[in-house]
Amino acid sequence: MSSSAIDRLGEAIGYPDRIPDGVGSFTYRVDGMEIVAEESGGRLILKYALTEDEGMFARLAEYAAGRMLRESAVLAAERPDAGGLFIWQDASADASAHDLLRLFETFCASCDWWRERVESVGGDKPQFGPEQMIMRP
Repeated sequence: MSSSAIDRLGEAIGYPDRIPDGVGSFTYRVDGMEIVAEESGGRLILKYALTEDEGMFARLAEYAAGRMLRESAVLAAERPDAGGLFIWQDASADASAHDLLRLFETFCASCDWWRERVESVGGDKPQFGPEQMIMRP
């Protein structure tokens, strides 16, 4: 019996934890991130949750078209009742170990870039402390 794409991805990246047999989804914890790998319809899909702050959606979406020209990771939003903005990337579930390793490396680089955007966009909001007050003239 051949191993799943999730198993082969774990082997390719040298993931130290055991991946349970027969899972259709697994969360890899790497470099302070939780990257979900799902196998469905002959594809291996990687997902990384960026934010659940709906106020950031429009700002982050401004970057999406330019990023799609540079990388294969795609910015997406969950259904309104599920919430959340995430990036995802996929590959054939039959991809070689080398291709799976490359997929994971490039996806992690994309995650880092998007995390920086979330932090910078989140930092644009004015911070008002108790010592600051807006007064009418």
